[in-house]
Amino acid sequence: MSGATAEPALAFGAAWFDRPAASLAIELLGSRLVHDASEGTVAGRIVEVEAYRGPEDLAAHSSRGRTPRNSVMFGRPGRLYVYLIYGLHNCLNVVAGPGTKPEAVLIRALALDEGIELARRQRGPTVGDRRLASGPGNVGQALGVDRSLNGADLLDGPVRVEPRAGLPPDISSGPRIGVDYAGEWAARPMRFWITDDPHVSRR
Repeated sequence: MSGATAEPALAFGAAWFDRPAASLAIELLGSRLVHDASEGTVAGRIVEVEAYRGPEDLAAHSSRGRTPRNSVMFGRPGRLYVYLIYGLHNCLNVVAGPGTKPEAVLIRALALDEGIELARRQRGPTVGDRRLASGPGNVGQALGVDRSLNGADLLDGPVRVEPRAGLPPDISSGPRIGVDYAGEWAARPMRFWITDDPHVSRR
């Protein structure tokens, strides 16, 4: 693993999310993100994430203080933070800790393993399987998640996290994408991905 250190495993529950974003990001890799919707279930393994470390992190939404848009970040860990970019794309984040420190993990890519045909209808018929949930806006579209689910509890759905089983994957890290405005924070290796996974959005 490059540039990341995992913490000892915690029993899955609300406390599992209550850790700094960088630590939670590593634990999320290989876990499943599931959306049980009225149209059906879409789910997949999380293969790429970015950590945002709270007010001191100039790339984090919480660096601007609490607003109606980011207020979920200031609540308890284990909630879903959904925000809209470019007026089109819903991006999914897992609220981290510690405590109510407003940190979060952006879900950048999934390897879908359930509901692929539904995801294709939601993304478009010409999109290849590897690209269905590759890129943060595509994750939200493939899963059919929008701002109506902002603040959802990730323990009991309709959007939920299922922690990985077995050994942790080989993980690589590097700078986050699209945060050049964040000064020295832009270069920090706070993007994590499963090494060599073909569903990762960028190499």
